[in-house]
Parts: sequence; C-alpha cells; structure tokens
Amino acid sequence: MRLRSIPRAISIALFALFSIVTAAQADVSAVDVLGRTVTLPEPAKKVILSFYYEDFNAIAGPGAMDKVVGLSLSPWKDWRPKQFEAYLKAIPEIADIPDVGDTETGTFSIEKIISLKPDLVILAAWSWNSLGEKVNQFENAGIPVVVVDYNAQTLERHVASTLALGKLMGTEDRAEKLAELYKARYEDTRARVQEAGPSDKKVYVELAQNGPDAIGNSYGNGMWGAVIENLGGINIAKGQVENWGPLNPEYVIGQQPDIILLAGSEWLNKPAAVIVGFGADEDLAQERMRAYLTRSGWSDLPAVKNGDVHAIYHGGARTLSDFIYSRYIAKLLYPEAFADVDPAAEIKAYYHEWLPIEADGIYVMPLDTANN
Repeated sequence: MRLRSIPRAISIALFALFSIVTAAQADVSAVDVLGRTVTLPEPAKKVILSFYYEDFNAIAGPGAMDKVVGLSLSPWKDWRPKQFEAYLKAIPEIADIPDVGDTETGTFSIEKIISLKPDLVILAAWSWNSLGEKVNQFENAGIPVVVVDYNAQTLERHVASTLALGKLMGTEDRAEKLAELYKARYEDTRARVQEAGPSDKKVYVELAQNGPDAIGNSYGNGMWGAVIENLGGINIAKGQVENWGPLNPEYVIGQQPDIILLAGSEWLNKPAAVIVGFGADEDLAQERMRAYLTRSGWSDLPAVKNGDVHAIYHGGARTLSDFIYSRYIAKLLYPEAFADVDPAAEIKAYYHEWLPIEADGIYVMPLDTANN
C-alpha cells in the first residue's frame, strides 16, 4: 500500500509544480513610457480607457471596445464629435460604457473606476501627471496602470506605447506590425528629409477653432511644433510658447511664414471654425480657411502669395497615424523629395486596414487660391 502511494504523491507534486509554472507563464508584462513594469496575470479583459481611443482600437483590434468597462467620454465625444459618431455607428455598444470623467476638466473619478473593478487602467502621460499622487489609489486597490504617450511626437514613445498596449491586451503580433509600420514610415520620412534638408521655410500653425477674429493657439515644443522641428522646418512658435498658446499677430506678420497650417477639427457650435475631419464638407472648409486671409497683413504673407495655406486635422497630431500628417508637412517643406507620397491616400489606407471605420472626410487640404 505504501509503495502504491508514492506515485500518487509524485503526481500530486508534479501537478502542483506544473500549475505554478503555468501560472507564471500566463503572466503578461510590459514596460510603459515611464519605465514602469506593468504585470497582469493574463491579458486585460476589463479596461479603463482615458484617451488615445483610435490607437487602442488599432492595437487591440476587433472587439477592442468590448473590453472597455469605463471611458473618459468628453475628450472623445466633445473634442472629436464626428469621429465619435462614426465609431458609435460602427460599435453601438460604446453608448453603454460608463463615463469615468476626465483629467482635463477635473471630473476623473478614481472612486468610480475602482467600483468598476477593472484589471487595467490606461492613462495618457499628461493624465498621469495631472493626477499626481492620486494615482496611488489605484495601486492601493490592486489595479495596474499603464502609462502611454503619443503626444510627445517621438519615435521611441510611440513604439513603447504601442508595444506595451499590445502585450497587455494580448495582441502583441498586431502591435508589433503597427510599431514596424510606424517606424518604417518615420524612418523613410527622416531619410528623405536628411537628403533634401534642412529647410529654410518658416511654418506657422494656428488652431483654427474660433475663426479669424480670435487668435488660436500655436505650438512650441509639442504636437505640431515637434513635428515641424523633426522635419527640419522652422517653427515660428519655437521660443515664443512652451507647449501651446497664441502668438502676437504682429510677430506672425514680422516672421513672414512660408507655410501656414490651420489646424481644424469637427468642433460643434463653432460657427467660424475650420471644420475638417470625419464627414467634413470641402466647400465649407475652403470658405472658413479663406476667411483667415482677411486678417490685416495676411494677404502679403509669402504663404498666402505662394498658395501654401493648408488645413490639417488637429486630431491627427497625437496618434499612431500621425506619421501621415508629418509626411504631409514634409511634402510642403520638400516637394520634390516627397513627390511620390500621397498623404490623403495613406490616411484612408491606414483606417481601412487597422480601424473599424473608414476615413470618410477631409484630413489634409490646401486652400484653393484660384477662388480668392
């Protein structure tokens, strides 16, 4: 009897050992943009999504929103309303996801998030910074947080964010393909720029939200400012504003910009805004852009005289698809080097391959000066 019990004891021990090894192998770990190691017992199934909605959908793939149990609604629904409508039409279930508030308006509810019992909170780096020590409440509740950042406009942070989300969502292969796509297009752009550049063209970007009677923000070190600098162009907001803020109109005229980018979007209740993005009407966008030329001194600017006033989708400035908008600006700086590049077509192709909606609308567009 005793001899027969030994194999059983060994079996039990081996089973226990196997269970421990299997559990360890099931763990998924990723390093986020802050260098923090985030470990989950298995790929996330209940996620809080605070920002980077399109990037999450691209990386997590089909069924991504089924795993979202809480959402910062306002930055999506209010900042990009037509984009949100397109996703809502494609994935009606989004309407049932609880709103957890957002850090921009100070409504972000850690208590509500904890009550939803997520196994992962996805925070933008700027939200992490805004929360400060409050993020410790997640750790105290045993809820992992991964920090991602597509705002910094660096290859390193884009790739790190993408790979981290892919690992934690169990879509590592998809994330690696997206990271490789981004890196390849980024490096192709850089190679063309290095061969052709640097450029002596001055670029002025303005957030075209409130029309020509109000001076919109320009961008110093981040977002569009970082894109222009990476491309070897001269950003006239550099040194004038740290991150974003309006430039003095006289300063803009004095700089004599060669290229003007009017950053538009799908804003609601903005009767003078340059409306581009999902479902945008080309004639209306052209009309709103043309209104900016009525500003004092603008008719004599090199950008206006040479037909280099453009609309660009503001929602594309901090995404995995921002390499396309970078290529549009690069083509303005170095027309010959990017003669074979069609950014408008690249945007449509990216959405078709990676996202659950199509890019129906206007995302980059020159002002038609023939109708001035």
